[in-house]
Amino acid sequence: MNEREFYELTWPGKNAAKLKAASPTDKILRPNPNLSINFDSTQNLYIEGDNLEVLKILQKSYMKQVKLIYIDPPYNTGHDFIYSDNFSHSQAQEHEQQKTFDDEGRRNFTAANFRENSKSNPRFHSDWCSMIYSRLKLARNLLTDDGVIFISIDDNEQANLRKICDEIFGEDNFIAQLIWEKAFAPKNDAKFISVSHDYILMFANNIDAFTIQRLPRTEEADSRYSNPDNDPRGVWMSGNLTVKTYSAEYDYPVTTPSGKIIEPLPGRCWRLSKAAFQQKVNDNRIWFGADGDGVPRLKRFLSELKFSGMSPISILHNKNVGHTQEGAQELAKLLGGLYFDSPKPVRLLQHLMTLANLDDNAIILDFFAGSSTTAHAVMNLNNADLGGNRKFILVQIPESCAPDSEAFKAGYNTICDIGRARIIKAGQNLQWGDKGFRVLQVDSGNYKNVFLSPEEYTPGILDTLTENIKPDRNALDLLFAQVSELGLSLSLCYSAEIVDGFTLHYYGENKIIACFDKNINRPLIEYIAKKRPERALFRDSCFENVNDMINLRHIFAHYSEDSDIIIL
Repeated sequence: MNEREFYELTWPGKNAAKLKAASPTDKILRPNPNLSINFDSTQNLYIEGDNLEVLKILQKSYMKQVKLIYIDPPYNTGHDFIYSDNFSHSQAQEHEQQKTFDDEGRRNFTAANFRENSKSNPRFHSDWCSMIYSRLKLARNLLTDDGVIFISIDDNEQANLRKICDEIFGEDNFIAQLIWEKAFAPKNDAKFISVSHDYILMFANNIDAFTIQRLPRTEEADSRYSNPDNDPRGVWMSGNLTVKTYSAEYDYPVTTPSGKIIEPLPGRCWRLSKAAFQQKVNDNRIWFGADGDGVPRLKRFLSELKFSGMSPISILHNKNVGHTQEGAQELAKLLGGLYFDSPKPVRLLQHLMTLANLDDNAIILDFFAGSSTTAHAVMNLNNADLGGNRKFILVQIPESCAPDSEAFKAGYNTICDIGRARIIKAGQNLQWGDKGFRVLQVDSGNYKNVFLSPEEYTPGILDTLTENIKPDRNALDLLFAQVSELGLSLSLCYSAEIVDGFTLHYYGENKIIACFDKNINRPLIEYIAKKRPERALFRDSCFENVNDMINLRHIFAHYSEDSDIIIL
């Protein structure tokens, strides 16, 4: 026996995927109020960019804070786009990417970040496994101890995904592989079998901490209960009294009220001892049939159920949670056209959120956001609660719509345009809850690259490096980069105030007060210090010289000695 062999799932590139998940990112999230709804006050986030980079950025701010993750990743059918995960850039490419927004506030996006994974690719399965592995490694860090993740998938990668999840989340944390009946009619043009289902893998972060929420009882379920003998305890249904695990002590004859002798079938016995059986008879909990000569069955009363709800089942029938056509109709009704392939129905996501046992303040993350069904479902739940406070974080790469597509003709340049429009339209139909979202976009850092190669040094280049911030960056870019760096939630309230011509930025009420204007004066510094912020944020260009910075610290020492002063 080779002692070096052991059971595992491996593929070319797995170690690289591990390293990719562990490597830091130099990217930041830039806010875009122009594309946001209720930017200042909303607690929902819509993040545009590569989800691997986003998951890395979210580590500080949302470690162990996400109750539910749902993702619907590419299924690897041979036509799906997957992320190339190649983030090495030349200096020229870095300069080109600084052209971040177009005139309408849309994020410029290079197609080099993703590609079609064709089945002709010799690493067809390996590339997909590497892509999903690194992202799930990071995603698990964000789950609360009692959190849960759902992943939609089909037969192409179901087996690989299950093994990857077993490794990342642990086999013991596997809850179920749900089967979603996605179609309501067979496809007669199928070559072999008309596939009517997808899978949804369900893993807990810590199965000992997770409690599933039972489903509301339905009229159909309750209709199975009746009361043919007018028992004062109410309606009941009967259950089998025999078991396969044979015990001679539990194998005895039973005499029915009509005098008929009944014994268990060969190899089976009663589930109750003879004494316990007689106690049940005396308490009118054994049913012998209307004529009193049937095989005895145990009466189970609806009023005595241990749980008020119903136990979830692994098969999700489309009559209960919707199908792909329903999802398409929902999107078409909102946007006036079908601009997305096979969007998930809202009822399916709401069902999964019920199983996840969300509290009123839960955070729900979807980092393959697509048409934004997840956001729609969260808002629906909040509306049903007359103002619930569940919050969503959606992440979507701004993949371009094909120029000949109906979506592009309707004015949607990217998938993100479709997703954001869907959230806006869905919110207009709701009365309660947070219907806004704050748009953040992945970009390179705010600081100029001062590490130049010898050939890049030209006459006058040093004069351009006296300003360390890139010229296209604004105050919100600087503020939100620090929010991420400090590990604060990206959805705290924001406001601005003009004081003597200077702009003050408030984040999380008093968690940060920032000013990035030049030549700020002593009265303004005193004004900020007297508000006693947790952190005061400035740029070095706010001050004419080092002495002004020293005076700043003296002023805060007098008025607010506990404030943390940060100078960029």
